[in-house]
Order: sequence, then structure tokens, then C-alpha cells
Amino acid sequence: MAALLEVKDVVKVYGNYTALNKVNLSIPKGSIYGLLGPNGAGKTTLMRIINQITAPDSGSVIFDGERLQEKHVSLIGYLPEERGLYKKMKVGEQALYLAQLKGMTYDEALSKLRYWFKRFNIIEWWPKKVEELSKGMAQKIQFIVTILHEPKLLIFDEPFSGFDPINASIIREEIVNLRDKGTTIIFSTHRMESVEEICDHFALINNSETILEGSIQNIKKQFDNKQFEVTIKEDTLLESQEYSIIKKVNNVHYLTIKDNFNQKDVIKSINEKHEIILLKKHTPSIEEIFIKAIGNE
Repeated sequence: MAALLEVKDVVKVYGNYTALNKVNLSIPKGSIYGLLGPNGAGKTTLMRIINQITAPDSGSVIFDGERLQEKHVSLIGYLPEERGLYKKMKVGEQALYLAQLKGMTYDEALSKLRYWFKRFNIIEWWPKKVEELSKGMAQKIQFIVTILHEPKLLIFDEPFSGFDPINASIIREEIVNLRDKGTTIIFSTHRMESVEEICDHFALINNSETILEGSIQNIKKQFDNKQFEVTIKEDTLLESQEYSIIKKVNNVHYLTIKDNFNQKDVIKSINEKHEIILLKKHTPSIEEIFIKAIGNE
């Protein structure tokens, strides 16, 4: 799959502190790409570089086949974790102003804003001042303004922060819809379940370096722990040189197949000795992969 954005050996240093050390990413077109890492890993610095708020000391960023440059600003939408709206301005006026900064005409911005305000059921807030909004309502306004000009690339930094579960679900659905229409999305969050639900690819940055990068499917294969949940008709499955039993709950056995043993052969061997009622392979979650990868650093 062709990449919309490529980050190649990017380095950023502040004084004696290295924020990014030869970071590499390849973000496919039309994907939701999770950007993960502990606090201080370098994620925010990288997002600032992509948005041209700051520049790398070395390395390059390629946007849709070209070196990243000023003309690409209008093709990128950025929703930072720390939000900011002008509190004394009216909601509609501010949304129109921000939309026009992205190159939209007044009439085009007005038409699209009315559509999105109605879609989010917040049209009655149009004439009110921003300072009257709840945090969640202000988040909705900023989400709308970020996506309004239909950029090729959207960058969301903790987009569900401040939302209750219902509104978080609405925003999550809209992000998926944008992806399905062809928008490429970078999604930075600490909520691993959200990455599991909607991301196609992800990168894990730790100590300023890329330590994992690729499709979720391929990364999960890398972290295959060869664990199975085996339910047998009999009560007990005995230990074997082929596997270790992690725990047992009634006739359900949680086991790990030992290295140098073929998974299919081991399951076949168990089935020859016992009647298997249910067999379920344990696939590591993104959270498990995150913890293991960071712990191995």
C-alpha cells in the first residue's frame, strides 16, 4: 500500500535532550495509524514536525511523494491534545474564522459547518459564546473545525479526552467514516482499546526511537506467545514436555506451547488423548504488546 506520509531518520535535539533519534514511519494512504508511546517518548515533537510547527535537525518527511513543505499545511488537519478556542467569541463566528484560515470561502465554510453542527445536534450553540460551552461541547467544535476542510491527513492527539462514553463513540464512528472515505489518519492515544478497535497500523516510540512499526496483524504475529485456551471433556490435562499449563479453571486449561514444538502437532497430540470441546488461541492485545516491548527496552 502506497504511503501518504514517510518519516525518514528524523532527529530533533533540544540542547542536551534528544527528543527524536532517527525515527522512521511509513503511514499508508487511507489508514488509521496509531502513534503510541509512554509520556516523553517524542510523539508530540513528531506531530509538531509533521505540522511544520518546528523542523527536524536532520532526516526528512515525505508527504504524498514530495518533501514536506509549506504548501502542504492546507492538506493537514491537526487536533492537539491541549485544545484552545477564543472564549469571548461566539461559536459560529469562530468556527467560520478558523475554516477560512484553512482556505475555505465563507459560503463553503458556512454550508459545511451547518451540516456538521446539525449532524452533532449542536446547532443551537451557534450564537453562544465559547466560554458557555462544556469541555465536551468545545471538543466537538474543535473536531468539526479540524476535519471541515477535508484534508488528506488528519492528526488526532487524544481525540476522546473529555468525552463521555456516548460522545466518544460518536467521534470514534466519525473517524472510521473519514478513513473509509479515503482520509489518512494519525491517531495518538494512551487508550490501547481504541487502537485495538480502529487502527490498521501503529508505531511504538520509546526513548525517542521507533521500536515497533507496521500493521497490527504483522506486529501481533511477531508477539505470538503460543498460548491457547483448551477445554476438554475430562477434568484434567496433564503437564507435558510440549507445553506448560499456566492455569486451570474446572476443565478449561490455559497453556503455552514450548519453543521448538509445532503448535498444530501439539494440539493434534492433545486431541488424540483427550476430547477437545473448545480450542481458542490467545492473541496478544495491543496493551500486552506495549508493555512487553517497553519492558524489553
